[in-house]
Amino acid sequence: MRKLGCFGIVIALTAVAALFFVVQSWNGAGPAPKAVTVVVPRGATLTDAAERLEDAGAIPSARRFLLLAKVFGSGEPIRAGEYLLPARASQSKILGMMESGDTLQRFVTIPEGLPSIMVYETLMATPELSGKVAVPEEGTVLPDSYSYQRGDTRAAILARMQRAMRDYLARAWAKRAADIAVETPREALILASIVEKETAKPQERRMVAAVYSNRLEKGMLLQADPTVIYPITRGKPLGRRIRQSELTAKNGYNTYAEAGLPAGPIANPGRASIDAVLHPAQSDALYFVADGTGGHVFSDTLEEHNANVRKWYAIRRKRGEM
Repeated sequence: MRKLGCFGIVIALTAVAALFFVVQSWNGAGPAPKAVTVVVPRGATLTDAAERLEDAGAIPSARRFLLLAKVFGSGEPIRAGEYLLPARASQSKILGMMESGDTLQRFVTIPEGLPSIMVYETLMATPELSGKVAVPEEGTVLPDSYSYQRGDTRAAILARMQRAMRDYLARAWAKRAADIAVETPREALILASIVEKETAKPQERRMVAAVYSNRLEKGMLLQADPTVIYPITRGKPLGRRIRQSELTAKNGYNTYAEAGLPAGPIANPGRASIDAVLHPAQSDALYFVADGTGGHVFSDTLEEHNANVRKWYAIRRKRGEM
């Protein structure tokens, strides 16, 4: 009887040890010495994912992982996506990440004022995206950071960017101030693209918008340098001074040679510039010129403006720029 009792104790201890080993195998540190990336494609089964995990060195055995997942897992389906698995991640943690869809988030950023040709170049230079796109129509993309996963199509990301612009412009237009200079959302978008390119200082946007709004209402030429540059470079930096011949060119965009707004946007304006056009500052200013600090000085009359221009030229001469 004593021998049977001892034998039973041995069996019990063995069972406890085996259970401990199994639990430790499931919850203990995994084999990957550093973080690894594993992509689970759409429609993949847990078996497919386990094989990919084993190939990546994230788990010791696909077969054992599947067995343990049946015992300890929640039974929830795994989600497709790209997973960044931490170094030594346990099998339990890995399954939990795949069941919750805790995928790696990547972002493509479109800065305010980026022209559409450079939006196109940014998307095409993002290697994790697939497929091709054409250069989007100018002004149709809302600048922002957009999340994506490896394998997403460029067309899908671009569609999100353009939908975001349509939605924001519609909401902003609905809240516009009364008696503004622009008559349609498209006109607001065109003027906002000019404001975006004219100043990098957020606090100046509404004043710049006011100057151009006042000029539109008076029938004056807008005389915005960025509209001269746009037909030459499609919005990219010119890299030199504007030539006299370019100031007189009539091409639908040059606001030195043609009154009113240009034929279309000259960049993709951000939310703040759109808001500035729809809520311009209360000002009679008709002119502005650089002040030497990265900002501008505004004036109501041509006499004041000419005096400010002379001050700006003096600053440039002192800097050796003229």
